[in-house]
Amino acid sequence: MANSPQAKKRARQIERRTAVNKNRKSRIRTFLRKVEEAIESGDKVAAVTALRAAQPELMRGVTKGLFHKNTASRKVSRLASRVKAIS
Repeated sequence: MANSPQAKKRARQIERRTAVNKNRKSRIRTFLRKVEEAIESGDKVAAVTALRAAQPELMRGVTKGLFHKNTASRKVSRLASRVKAIS
């Protein structure tokens, strides 16, 4: 348990940041799920549209410190190749 005033304040700040980050991650996962669903349905137009919407969200997660840059790039790359493979 935090004893000093500074430690108590840090605990409060961490709580707030955790809530914000949780919301951001959830939002990004929603965008990724939309791409996945479009790929599963075989709708290339919807998949391309969803991927275009998901890309900036993923990169925004990088700037906010949720993901490493290479992780986000890898996810985008793999999704793009799967979207491209839809006939």
